Amino acid sequence: MKGILNGLRVVISKDKDLEKSGYGKELEKELELSLAEAAYLLKKKKIEIIYEKKKLKFKDFLKYAEEKERNFHARFIVYSDLRERGFIVRTGLKFGCDFRVYDRGVKIKKGRKAAHEHTKWVVHAIPEEFTCSFPELSRAVRLAQNIRSEMIWAIVDSENDVTYFSIKRITP
Repeated sequence: MKGILNGLRVVISKDKDLEKSGYGKELEKELELSLAEAAYLLKKKKIEIIYEKKKLKFKDFLKYAEEKERNFHARFIVYSDLRERGFIVRTGLKFGCDFRVYDRGVKIKKGRKAAHEHTKWVVHAIPEEFTCSFPELSRAVRLAQNIRSEMIWAIVDSENDVTYFSIKRITP
């Protein structure tokens, strides 16, 4: 399946299997993939990516994405790790995080949802040298709890291993 690289997105024809597996944002006749989704599918040889009439190799696509999107490397590593573990991973921009993660077996749907169908975790993907303030950390945790999710910090080390930390607000 061919995808067209367009800025920060890759657009492919609608594909029932990819949609069912929670990939992309549904457009009228197409699916719009984030750069992390596209990189993962390219690495898995599920799609080809065309940019300026040329088919991109995986390493060339990574280079492009790292130039266009801040912290892309950590995001791609975390996205890939979560997908390999069987989770549905969606972008989390409107929730102020990198990803929304749904439990295994959940079908993504719009409208009213049962408790188990909601976002289970909101995830920030960060390199191990990342620093932040306590107010920034507190805002992230409160936002996650406001949408009934758990805040996860996914720290990517220099060997591309991911360590997950859950941070919760406790009220006495």
